Amino acid sequence: MRKMIESGHVASFILWGPPGVGKTTLARIIANKLDRPFYTLSAVTSGVKDVREVIEKAKANRFFSQANPILFIDEIHRFSKSQQDSLLGAVENGTVTLIGATTENPSFEVITPLLSRCQVYVLKSLEKEDLLELAQHALSTDIELKSREIVLEETEALLRFSGGDARKLLNILELVVNAEESGKVIFTNETVTERLQQNPSAYDKDGEMHYDIISAFIKSIRGSDPDAAVYWLARMVAGGEDPKFIARRLVISAAEDIGLANPNALLIANACFDALQKIGWPEGRIILAEATVYLASSPKSNSAYLAIDDALALVERTGNLPVPLHLRNSPTKLMKELNYGKEYKYSHDFPNHFVEQQFLPDELAKERIWNIQNNPAESKLGEWLKFLWKGRY
Repeated sequence: MRKMIESGHVASFILWGPPGVGKTTLARIIANKLDRPFYTLSAVTSGVKDVREVIEKAKANRFFSQANPILFIDEIHRFSKSQQDSLLGAVENGTVTLIGATTENPSFEVITPLLSRCQVYVLKSLEKEDLLELAQHALSTDIELKSREIVLEETEALLRFSGGDARKLLNILELVVNAEESGKVIFTNETVTERLQQNPSAYDKDGEMHYDIISAFIKSIRGSDPDAAVYWLARMVAGGEDPKFIARRLVISAAEDIGLANPNALLIANACFDALQKIGWPEGRIILAEATVYLASSPKSNSAYLAIDDALALVERTGNLPVPLHLRNSPTKLMKELNYGKEYKYSHDFPNHFVEQQFLPDELAKERIWNIQNNPAESKLGEWLKFLWKGRY
């Protein structure tokens, strides 16, 4: 990114990271460094009309030799498909250089045509050393703070409640200092905890709650500990976490961590997601709890997860290998003359609805991608495949 900025040629990109890591600040720094017009939209309050208006404004105010204006869109994951579609033309023809900011995975939340035109930069939560440096900078340069005698005697609670979020850290500093009308302000773990309990709205839930606790929740399910999984679920429910976010993570966990060891887990997780949207809150917590206990108590397998990643690595390594002729579709006379589909054997015409033939490209005919793991469900699938393929599995 630094090389791109120094060159003066900035392509469209998306900043993906948790709250308070400087996504908006970084976008403004880039616009200032390059001395470009800077337009900003919030996906929370802007519609298609607003997008088109700012694009037209960018066109009208741009001189012939001037570099592209920068259009910064905060929380771009909240844009609908039609809103994102309205950006495509302007980004593609260079009317604007798009900088998007999102706390959600852009692979899921940004439409493919737009994502393909953007580089994605992943920003991480601030480390403790970064937060402490920021706190000291604020105490020594902020007009109000440096006029007070402030001592950071203990910082564990300050850093923990900040959760890697710079904005949250500064809010906590301000809150604790403002609580003392005059005199010396000493930061201790007890003082910070007490002030935040008295002012629960002083910090949002998107830091520690959103990242650390969801991580503990998923790892407890993966580790087959239903007690811990339900505890972390309760922490999220009590903290006001978005129920749909929890349900989405359950669906992912069902496929990633339980997989073929219990295929019903994915059905249960998906039913949980659907039921949650129909039932709503607060009863939805019961639905989430049922799915959580079921997933945590299920046998675990990541064989499907490993299989698709191995297959993707194989594709990257071998490229676009041709489809064997007997597997190709042959809707036209010319294709039939070229032997498309000629040697294909229709499985249902044979005993057990199976006949041995090659389905992988010639170069990969002997490759093994899915490896059976040791659990009753997969063992049963494995026995059936061994019976059919006589040695391949």
